[in-house]
Amino acid sequence: MPYSHSPLPTPADTPVAPADIRLVVTDMDGTLLDDDKRPPAGLWETLEQLRERGVLFTPASGRQYATLAREFAPAARGMVFIAENGTYVVRDGVELSSDPLEPDVVARVVAAVRRLSADGVNVGAVVCGKRSAYVERTDVPFLTEVRRYYVENRIVEDVTAVDDDILKVALYDFGPAERTTAPALAPFAGSHQVVVSGEHWVDVMNRTADKGAAVRALQRELGITPAQTMVFGDYLNDLQMMDTAEWSFAMANAHPEVIRRARHLAPSNNDDGVLRTVRRMLGLPDPARPTG
Repeated sequence: MPYSHSPLPTPADTPVAPADIRLVVTDMDGTLLDDDKRPPAGLWETLEQLRERGVLFTPASGRQYATLAREFAPAARGMVFIAENGTYVVRDGVELSSDPLEPDVVARVVAAVRRLSADGVNVGAVVCGKRSAYVERTDVPFLTEVRRYYVENRIVEDVTAVDDDILKVALYDFGPAERTTAPALAPFAGSHQVVVSGEHWVDVMNRTADKGAAVRALQRELGITPAQTMVFGDYLNDLQMMDTAEWSFAMANAHPEVIRRARHLAPSNNDDGVLRTVRRMLGLPDPARPTG
């Protein structure tokens, strides 16, 4: 159900003149992808046009790197992937940065999830490593949700005993995560980030890791300014990213907090808002439509 935006301040209208953009960063779910998880029409053509202009297109998602690399396989060469909500940044299979959790933190978060489950909350933990995601639950509804975002996943007896660098612990709550699971994780908020990344997802990460920090590090490495950067997002895990770019866009159906934080408003994810805005600002032609 889209949020009602009528009581909120309206971000500035999208400019129509071409801009000196060098970096385009976009969230995936609820932003680039439509509600059925489909990419927008003309994506590959537009990505090739951006490459020809020297503009770097960077997905920034709570999804794992393996999932993003598979989804963008036709255009992945040279692309930077900001995965796991900024805790893992990779280009051409080479790690640029990572921010793993300490094992004792992972153990304490997992113990909290187990207590919630024992109290009747329908929730499960996904321990997100560099090589794979790890779960203990084996029921089909839970695994179906996990496998949407983590193509590399393993069922293990104890997720706290895996041999991997753990980037974050993601919790899938079959109820409203913002009202149930997130408050239960409040004890971790003083030392770590507890981020509601979707209607049913909550992520626990290091305080130093988020999409915004990853974008700033990328800007420094490439010599790109906020004035040359566009970012797009729709949910609470995109908030820090809104502060990294002069061209920050909330989707029309975004969470109200994201709309308040962004400088501009883009059409919804179901209206191809990211690509329409990028093409408009950079003066790119609309993708050719098949005839016949």
